[in-house]
Amino acid sequence: QVPLVESGGGSVAAGGSLRLSCASFRYIYSYSRYCMGWFRLAPGKKREGVALIDGDGSTTYADSVKGRFIISKDDAKNTLYLQMNDLSPEDTAMYYCAAGRPGLGLQNFAGYNAWGQGTQVTVSS
Repeated sequence: QVPLVESGGGSVAAGGSLRLSCASFRYIYSYSRYCMGWFRLAPGKKREGVALIDGDGSTTYADSVKGRFIISKDDAKNTLYLQMNDLSPEDTAMYYCAAGRPGLGLQNFAGYNAWGQGTQVTVSS
């Protein structure tokens, strides 16, 4: 059973916004204990860490999304969010949420031991 389930992807024109959600079922019962991150993978590109929110509430963003994306979570709902604003075609990718121990950072992909199946975001010019 997939422990994390993403939703909210879709197709949008450049300059538009989307909000992704990542819900946890059974595997992670309290988001507050984990480092939760959003990652993306586009055809022909390397996997990229987009944003994370750590167990202490601190956030980290990739330079490519700073000022446009906002990561947040609702511990009561066990749900992670990614508000994406001012989208560009370069943001087109499959977006995944992941969870792992605190302090992992955006590059330590192997350290995240729970992944969702992804939600597709397509931005047209």
